[in-house]
Amino acid sequence: VQLQASGGGLVQAGGSLRLSCESSKRTFSNNAVGWFRQPPGKEREFVGVISWRGGRTSYADSVKGRFTISRDNAKNIVDLQMNSLKPEDTAVYYCAVAKGPYSGSDRDGYLTWGQGTLVTVSS
Repeated sequence: VQLQASGGGLVQAGGSLRLSCESSKRTFSNNAVGWFRQPPGKEREFVGVISWRGGRTSYADSVKGRFTISRDNAKNIVDLQMNSLKPEDTAVYYCAVAKGPYSGSDRDGYLTWGQGTLVTVSS
């Protein structure tokens, strides 16, 4: 599975962006898909995850209530809707396919990582 995250850009604080994760090779409809981010100078951190059918989602406390993950298995796309963005949300955002239908915040639970997309939130 080859993944590509897209939709990043520059946005003012309080604004919104929608990121998308697409597979160019095979479907990931049987796997959970997670979003992670790596702020400048920091380690990669968990943002959220959606289960294989989309019935379960889980989010980091820092984004809970502001970010929403959704998926369309027919189109092989997983989206990350980001609202009320803050400067501390500035990071390179990555999507990753989990090893199974459910996953959590542990990076070891993810099999394939996509190329990231940069999100910059100005104050």
